Amino acid sequence: MKSYLPLIAAAGLTLLSACNNNDQPEVVGGPADPMAEKLANAAPVELPPSVKANKQYRCKDNSLIFVDFMSDDKTALLRTEKTGAATKLAAPEAGKPYVAEGGYEVSGQGNDVTITVPGKSAQSCHV
Repeated sequence: MKSYLPLIAAAGLTLLSACNNNDQPEVVGGPADPMAEKLANAAPVELPPSVKANKQYRCKDNSLIFVDFMSDDKTALLRTEKTGAATKLAAPEAGKPYVAEGGYEVSGQGNDVTITVPGKSAQSCHV
C-alpha cells in the first residue's frame, strides 16, 4: 500500500492544478476594433493575375520575343530581350489582341501569334 501512496498524491495534485483559481478576473474580450466598420464596408480585394504561360517566339525576321500570358486572359508582358524590361499589354476582353502604347500588339496566345513592336511591321512568330 505504501508504494501506491506517491501515485495517489501525484494524481491528486494534477487534478487540483486543473482547477480554476477565482482570484483573477476572467478576460472576456479586448477593446473594440477601431477599423471594424471600415473593413466591413471595404470593397473586395482582387488579386493580380498569375502567369498562365511563358512563351519564347521566333519571328519571321529571326528575332526572339518573350511573352508572359497572365491568367486573366486580358494581360500579357512582352520583352524583346530575355532579361529586358517587360512592357505590359492589355486586351479589352479575353480573346482580343493585347495592345500597349507605342505600337506594341500581340494577336493570339498559342504557339503561332502575330506580334508588332515599335519600329517593325506586324510579323508572324511561332514557338
